[in-house]
Amino acid sequence: MVQELNQDNLTELVKENETVVVQYSATWCGNCRIMKPKVKKLASELTNVTFVIADAEKFPESRKLATVDNLPTFATFKNGSFVNQVQTNKFDVLKELVEEVI
Repeated sequence: MVQELNQDNLTELVKENETVVVQYSATWCGNCRIMKPKVKKLASELTNVTFVIADAEKFPESRKLATVDNLPTFATFKNGSFVNQVQTNKFDVLKELVEEVI
């Protein structure tokens, strides 16, 4: 399952869940829209990972948890701590990032 942030509370989600993968996106970002169904597919396969989509423009505090200077940016967190991130529109690259934390 993929959660879409509707408030700037990513810090709490990262602390409350063991493994978190975040897609930082924006409504105007075409590559973000392309990646969204791929993220949902991966989330359906990995039920032990919390997937979150965070609008990088609406939620500045959530954005601070990673270095987001291009979209889409994907970041992984394990046990409340930042692990790694990548900026990509390629599913294989995203999958490799996720495999580092599962």
